[in-house]
Amino acid sequence: MAWKVEFDALAERDLDRLDPQHARKILKFLAQRIAKDEDPRRFGTPLRSNLAGLWKYRIEDYRLICEIQDEKILVLVLHVGHRSKVYGGH
Repeated sequence: MAWKVEFDALAERDLDRLDPQHARKILKFLAQRIAKDEDPRRFGTPLRSNLAGLWKYRIEDYRLICEIQDEKILVLVLHVGHRSKVYGGH
């Protein structure tokens, strides 16, 4: 089963602001690991506290905050950013 990966408007803006090399690595990770795997949770970590219900993916020093929608077979990327700043915006 292949998962669909989509970006919300904030995540698209975040990705556009990154260095192109980092953006390519993030897109490659999503295409080769998340989209092709049976269980996208395998590569991530569940978040707690005020971000409970969301998942975190780690790509070098960058983090993706995502919502996994099982009923739609969709991973929705909500936020992309450097690990030092990504959690403060939510």
